[in-house]
Amino acid sequence: MMASFFDQFASPSFLGIPLIAVAIALPWVLFPTPPSRWVNNRLITIQTWFINRFTNQLMLPLNVGGHKWALLLASLMVFLITINMLGLLPYTFTPTTQLSLNMGLAVPLWLATVIIGMRNQPTVALGHLLPEGTPIPLIPVLIIIETISLFIRPLALGVRLTANLTAGHLLIQLIATAVFVLLPMMPTVAILTAAVLFLLTLLEVAVAMIQAYVFVLLLSLYLQENV
Repeated sequence: MMASFFDQFASPSFLGIPLIAVAIALPWVLFPTPPSRWVNNRLITIQTWFINRFTNQLMLPLNVGGHKWALLLASLMVFLITINMLGLLPYTFTPTTQLSLNMGLAVPLWLATVIIGMRNQPTVALGHLLPEGTPIPLIPVLIIIETISLFIRPLALGVRLTANLTAGHLLIQLIATAVFVLLPMMPTVAILTAAVLFLLTLLEVAVAMIQAYVFVLLLSLYLQENV
C-alpha cells in the first residue's frame, strides 16, 4: 500500500514511449494566442496584465543588461505555474516532481548566469568568492566554502521545487486515502478529514504558484550578481 503512493510520480508511457514530453508541451496549448485586434477578451487581458506586472517586478533590481532575460524568465514562470497547477488535477502527471527535469532547467540557467559574470566582469564575479575584510588565515577556507555554495545553487533550486511538490502530493493522497477508509466506520471524522483535505488543497495551489515564483526569483538574483 505504501509503495503505491509513489506510483503517481512515475513517468507515464504509452506503447513503451514516455509521455513526459506531452505533459511538458501541453501547457503551451492551453494559453490563448493574443489577436491582432486592439480590443481583447477578458482572459487575454488578465493574462497580459499578470505577465507585465510580474516582469516589471522581476526586472526592477536588474540593470539594463539583465533585461534581456525578461522574456525567458517570464516564460519560465508561466510554464512552471501551469505545470504545477495542472498536476493538482486528478489523474494527471506533474513533470516538476521529477528531479531530472528540474535540474535540467536549473543547471543550464544557473551556468548561463555564471558564464555571463565571468565574461563581462570577471573581477567582480570572482570577488564574490572572498568577502571584503576577511582575515588572511581564513582566506583559503572561505574561498572553498563560497565555491561549494556556488555549485550547490542549481542543486538547491531543483531539490527545493521537487521536494515541495512531492511532499504536497503525497500528503494529499494520504489524507484522501484516510477519508475513504474512515467514511464507512466514522463518518463524522471522515467529514472533518475531508475539510482538512480541502484546506490542504488550497494550500497546495498556493505552494504551486509560490514555488514557481521562488525558482524564477532566485535565478534573477543569481543574474543580478553577474550583470
